[in-house]
Amino acid sequence: MKSRLMRVSSQSFRWSAATRAQRRVVIAAGLGWMLDAFDVMLYSIILASLMSAFGMSKSTAGLLNALTLVASAIGGILFGLLADRFGRRPMLSLSILVYSVFTAACGLSTTIPALAVCRFLLGLGMGGEWNTGATLVAETWPTALRGRALGIVQSSWAVGYALSALVAGLILVHFSWRYAFFVGILPAIAVLWIRREVPEPEVFLQARSATTPRSSLRAYWKPLAILTAANTCGMFAWWGLFTWIPAYLVLDGAHGGRGFSLMNLTGFLVALNLVGMLPGYLLFGVIADRFGRRLSFVVYLSAAAASVALFASARQPVAIFLSACVSAFFGTGFFTGSGIIASEIFPTSIRATALGISYNLARGLSALAPFTIGVLAERHGLAAAFTVSAVAFALAAFFGLFLPETSRAALDIA
Repeated sequence: MKSRLMRVSSQSFRWSAATRAQRRVVIAAGLGWMLDAFDVMLYSIILASLMSAFGMSKSTAGLLNALTLVASAIGGILFGLLADRFGRRPMLSLSILVYSVFTAACGLSTTIPALAVCRFLLGLGMGGEWNTGATLVAETWPTALRGRALGIVQSSWAVGYALSALVAGLILVHFSWRYAFFVGILPAIAVLWIRREVPEPEVFLQARSATTPRSSLRAYWKPLAILTAANTCGMFAWWGLFTWIPAYLVLDGAHGGRGFSLMNLTGFLVALNLVGMLPGYLLFGVIADRFGRRLSFVVYLSAAAASVALFASARQPVAIFLSACVSAFFGTGFFTGSGIIASEIFPTSIRATALGISYNLARGLSALAPFTIGVLAERHGLAAAFTVSAVAFALAAFFGLFLPETSRAALDIA
């Protein structure tokens, strides 16, 4: 076993050297996560337009996004249970189909309650996509390369976010906000390719046919609780910050914003994702494979806490951009670590369920973040409200100290 791990550890990451199944799984999971981000972040990017169209307050707008996060917690657990029973590939396909259809349905909404229903339903698919895709990758790639493979998948969120900013910006210049939501149906096309070309992981097929007893979540309650707590704090910080950054930038100074134009906002968000989020995701996998999962996780979260404070105090456009990029690098890059650590702690028979709980239950518990920031912003301004995100990132780093180190973990079947 030791010699096998040494051989694996000496591998270098080369895309051309990966098997056909490994490449397709990364593409499928990355595509699903990218399109998930595209659909979900449309709401944040056109939030100012929605507030005007429906006459929504900041607290109501934040509450609608909180509803989506609650639904994602339900969807993550539900799809995780189904994926452990029926397979990773069919549940990945179904989750993409759900969030695509109901994102498009948001464009048909004429009332706030109708919009809320659509946001809830798309949240179910949003929650299911992450843990099914991450599980697919974790069970297909070897231990020494798993971090970088999951980093590639996680980085696709930044690409999806940037695409949504670009598409929404172009559409809002010429058309109604409704057309931005209609574009959200496009990810459904990916389902056809996934169902035809992406295989089920061998480790999952072996686990399903094994006669040994299935593992119980109760046996893993401690690391599950710690990881869920860290994820909850980190996601509270992330959703509280990045849900409100677009509105923060375009609102005028009298309303606590920075007065960016719509086109400046589009360019800012595209650059933020490609310069900040994308390398943050990718480099976490490289750093974690070299220096360890836990250390990388804690350092990223600690740096995120410090950088958010700098962003909230920035006044000049250059300072706002640079501090936002640093916040995006560390504040989103830690999500890669969450997926790596979770996939290596839990055995195959409960892996998708455990990932669904540790990630999506945390996302549901963090659902109050957009609402909390919105309420605080009405009283103290958005810049001051962002301090809550900095504190939440620091708490996530604290919980991360108690996670096990999984750098050498081989995936268990039982």
